[in-house]
Amino acid sequence: MTNTIGALPFEQFSNFLKSEGIRIETGPFVTRLRTKLTDVIENLALLYSDYPAFTQAGFSDFHLDIHKPASIRRWIQPQVNFTFDELTPFKPLPRPQAYAIFEWGLNWCISNYAHQYLIIHSAVLEKNDAAIVLPGVPGAGKSTLCAGLALSGWRLFSDEMALIDPSSGQLVSSPRPISLKNESINIIRNFSSSAVFGITINDTTKGSIAHLKVPEQSIQLCNQKALPKIIAFPRYRKGASTSLSPLSKSRAFMTLCENSFNYTIQGKSGFSTVKTLIDNCDCFEFEYSSLEDAIRTFDTLIEQIQ
Repeated sequence: MTNTIGALPFEQFSNFLKSEGIRIETGPFVTRLRTKLTDVIENLALLYSDYPAFTQAGFSDFHLDIHKPASIRRWIQPQVNFTFDELTPFKPLPRPQAYAIFEWGLNWCISNYAHQYLIIHSAVLEKNDAAIVLPGVPGAGKSTLCAGLALSGWRLFSDEMALIDPSSGQLVSSPRPISLKNESINIIRNFSSSAVFGITINDTTKGSIAHLKVPEQSIQLCNQKALPKIIAFPRYRKGASTSLSPLSKSRAFMTLCENSFNYTIQGKSGFSTVKTLIDNCDCFEFEYSSLEDAIRTFDTLIEQIQ
């Protein structure tokens, strides 16, 4: 039976996760998840309430399990394991990071196995049938900008990965909660009263992180692809004026290749896909400190290319 997670009584949702698992649909992927960990279950119920879920058996792209290790670590300095298809690809993390290991682990599954797409480390959003690709290194302000746009009427495709269909050049939507770190958490809390956050997880390798719930419309429209029109490399710099500068297509091409998870695996197809992406887009470097000014800049830019 197909339903949304929010439509399931919490006790029923919890019982399925603890036993045979629940299959969660996020755009083109279905993930079967099992866990008995209460904080993970509660965070999923909050952040994934609008996602389609399947309680019956069926095909899943990924089979995941989040659980405590069967050792003394269950009791002394407790840890948590991530299991993918009964394999454990990562070292255990401290027990409070259980929800984070689910999100990080699912990102790892997609970037390592979804080779039907060219995958670039980037946020992607859409407005007025035109998509913007926002590649960025950690600390560049990509996720903060992505969250601000998603809370300002832009449709979220992904905070982490641009999925490009090589046959059409279109971007495929797989929206999931936006991971925000450290100061960005309070920036977005103060930016929008409609922002819904899961638990804050402290002392990770990235500092403190919290996940922002995806606006419902982005989930409802996730089967709609979009053509990329803008590539902008964002960089947050405290006190900087908002600046949008043209970037050469040759430099943009090389940087996108460097930020792709599977460009070398795709081979000739990867080269052709990136070339088509660059040919179809205006390319920019973008520096900002004011989130409000950044959003106005991209609102204006997307109107100009229509």
